[in-house]
Amino acid sequence: MAELARNTSKIASQNGNEELPAPWKEAWRSFCKNKLAVVGLGIVIFFIILAAIAPLIAPYGFKEQELSNRLLAPSGEHWFGTDDFGRDIFSRIVYGARISIWVGFFSVLASAVIGTILGIVAGYYGKWVDTLISRIFDIMLAFPSILLAIAVVAILGPSLQNALIAIAIINIPNFGRLVRSKVLSVKQEEYIMAAKAVGMKDTRILFRHILPNSMTPIIVQGTLAIATAIIEAAALGFLGLGAQAPTPEWGKMLADSKQYLVQAPWTLFFPGLAIMLTVLGFNLMGDGLRDVLDPKMKQ
Repeated sequence: MAELARNTSKIASQNGNEELPAPWKEAWRSFCKNKLAVVGLGIVIFFIILAAIAPLIAPYGFKEQELSNRLLAPSGEHWFGTDDFGRDIFSRIVYGARISIWVGFFSVLASAVIGTILGIVAGYYGKWVDTLISRIFDIMLAFPSILLAIAVVAILGPSLQNALIAIAIINIPNFGRLVRSKVLSVKQEEYIMAAKAVGMKDTRILFRHILPNSMTPIIVQGTLAIATAIIEAAALGFLGLGAQAPTPEWGKMLADSKQYLVQAPWTLFFPGLAIMLTVLGFNLMGDGLRDVLDPKMKQ
C-alpha cells in the first residue's frame, strides 16, 4: 500500500507538472505575438520602473510648495505645470505611481489569497460549507462594488490603508467564485480520485495538486483586477475616502484640481492620463494572458 501511494503521488505530480516548462514557454511565445498585449506589458513595466526610481527622476519633492508658482502652465522648469499650491505636478504623478501600483497589487494579492482559500474549501468539500460560502459571495456581489467599498471605508475611516482593505474585501467574491468553479472541475480528474483512494490527506491534495492546476484563471483574473483596483482607489481618493492630503494619489489630485478645469486644465489632464494609461496597460496585458492561458479562447 505504501508503494502504491508513492507511485500514485508520483503519477499525480507528473500529471500536474511534468509539461509545465514547455507550455509556459509556448504561452510566452504566443503572448509575444500579441502586439497589444506586449504594449500593455511595456506600459506596466514603464510605470513600475517609474515608481521604483521616483526619488531619482522627480525634480521636486511631492510636498514642496511655492505659492508664487501656483497654477503655472507646463514649461521646461515644470514639465506638467504646477497645482494650486505651487507643487510640481510631474513630481507628484511620479510619486503617485508608487501609491496606485502599491494599492492595486497588494489589495488584489490579499483578495486573491483569501478568495482562493475560500473557493478551494467551498469547491472541494461542497455540501453546507459550499452553500454557506457561496451565499456570502452572493450577498457581497449583490451590492455595486464601489458602494460596498464606500461603506467599508466609512466604517473604518478615510485613509489609504483602509481604502486598500476595502478594495481587497470587495474583490474576494470574484476570486472565490472563479476558483470554486475550477476546483469543481479539477477534483473530478482521475489522479485526484486516485490520491483520495490511497488515503492522501486533503491538505496535500488541495495545495499540491488542485491549487497548482487552478492557477491559470487566478493569474488572469489577478492581472485584470489590478486595473480595477487602481480605478477604485482613484474613485475613493476622489471622494475623499482614500489617501489624504498631501499624499500624491492620482484620484485625490483630480479631486483637488476639479475647480480649476477651465483656469488650469493641466492639473486634471495629467493625473487622469496617468490613471488611464496604467489601467490600459494592465487591461491589455490581462487580455493577452487570457487569450494565451485560457483554452476556451484558443478554440
